[in-house]
Amino acid sequence: MKSRMMKLTADRPSIRAAMACAVMALTLVACSGGTSSGIVEGKASTTRAVSGNSMLMQVRAAGQVGNELDVQPLRDPQVEDLRSAATQAENAGNYAGAQRALAQALVLSPDDPDLLQWQAEMSLVSHDWSQAVQLATRSYERGPKLGGLCRRNWTTIRLASNAKGDPTAAAQAQQRVATCIVAPPTRM
Repeated sequence: MKSRMMKLTADRPSIRAAMACAVMALTLVACSGGTSSGIVEGKASTTRAVSGNSMLMQVRAAGQVGNELDVQPLRDPQVEDLRSAATQAENAGNYAGAQRALAQALVLSPDDPDLLQWQAEMSLVSHDWSQAVQLATRSYERGPKLGGLCRRNWTTIRLASNAKGDPTAAAQAQQRVATCIVAPPTRM
């Protein structure tokens, strides 16, 4: 158990660095111009085509912006095994497998805000916009309403709302991201 915890902790910095690089690359590509037209739920759009993977990277990057304390509760070993299976499946590009493992974990721990958000992110990848919004909202309601998880919740809602063709909801979600920032204590 201890070696698995050390491995998970050791993997986090490399995952964060890879996500930061991917976000920077996506930003460079987006800044280079070019739009593509597509169909969003039956409506023609001239917005940039955004893949589920790039949405996932944006959500994960939003969660890493701050330098906050990240408190992790003690978890059920069965749920931890399912989290590990979901991580392995996601890293292999098997998003359906990750979703199955997360669904099983949510049966055991239905109110876990981290699991709900992770499942919302997998819904982004599979372009299930309504499910992504629903899960991210549930995660926000059960979560700390501050910090990285909160930013991931609202970023997911913003991206899914944009993809659904609802710019008003997307703008509201973008404004809510700012409310997730944890201000440092005032020192005198």
